[in-house]
Amino acid sequence: MLATLSRARLLIDRQLPILILGETGTGKEYLARALHDYSNRRHAAMVSVNCGSIPENLIESELFGYTRGAFSGALSTGMKGKVVLAHRGTLFLDEIGDMPAAQQTRLLRALSEREVTPIGSAEPIAVDLQLICATHQNIESHVEAGTFREDLYYRIAVGIVHLPPVRERHDRAWLLQSILEREAPGMTLEANVDSEAREILLHCKWPGNLRQMRAALQYACAVKNGDMIRAGDLPANVQPGKGMVGRIGLHPTLHPAFQAAPQPYAASRDSGGHAASHAARFADAARLPVAPPSERDNILRALSASRWNISAASRELGICRASLYRKLRQFRIPHVRDLGSDMLMADHG
Repeated sequence: MLATLSRARLLIDRQLPILILGETGTGKEYLARALHDYSNRRHAAMVSVNCGSIPENLIESELFGYTRGAFSGALSTGMKGKVVLAHRGTLFLDEIGDMPAAQQTRLLRALSEREVTPIGSAEPIAVDLQLICATHQNIESHVEAGTFREDLYYRIAVGIVHLPPVRERHDRAWLLQSILEREAPGMTLEANVDSEAREILLHCKWPGNLRQMRAALQYACAVKNGDMIRAGDLPANVQPGKGMVGRIGLHPTLHPAFQAAPQPYAASRDSGGHAASHAARFADAARLPVAPPSERDNILRALSASRWNISAASRELGICRASLYRKLRQFRIPHVRDLGSDMLMADHG
């Protein structure tokens, strides 16, 4: 990992286009942010565009902008495109493999000529930017299939940086400790995670990478009893032999603390005290039928089943990628951007 990051810094020092390759959840955007913050352009903007989350009919105007009256529904003031907004800074194109063919051609021209022409304008605008792209896909196979321009590939992939999945990293203990500190300040892997839980965390394959690791520790911190995380506090999808959480339509297994029958409360109901009244209502509620899964639950199950692959999850849910991204924001479901870049910028193995 250290060699990978050192090479990435050398590339950014030379202001060469960088293509970051890695599985979903490995922190590609945070590596891009870290490289921007390290670069000579750190005082200018870093503009991020997820090529897979913008509808195909809008991506051209988002990237290159438009002038007043360029098309029906255009803002009266026009709009600067993301490429122009990244002038003197960094343009980060995430999921570059999902860019439509027509926009690949326009992007290639902009990179070659170092200028863009907004929709509805005849006047090009000069741009000077650092380009960083990322994808979880095998983009070379897209080139071979003819769905991604070969000349654009060689333009954006001057420097290729591979982000390893968590299962191949030797600093998993440090990653776990870093996340634990963020979720529960003051807690440590050695003092606050028992040996059985620690072994599970260290030997888990983490198919969802850093995103899954963070979600597992968030869950454990929420349900733990006291200051110690035990094996029973870990979610089912990291438990040995239990595999991934069920697909859409299956209810997740509740933590044992929530499954226990409230016997002490039932006994205290006869006392007539205020606490007993609350306990009685709790006991009655526990006997109510389980409500059907909410839309948020369905989204989380689809994401978990697809290892947080947005494309696969959106297919499972029967919606487009853009709609899924909107729902992530609506339900405040964290994306990989919620992970800290410091998880990427150190190596302990």
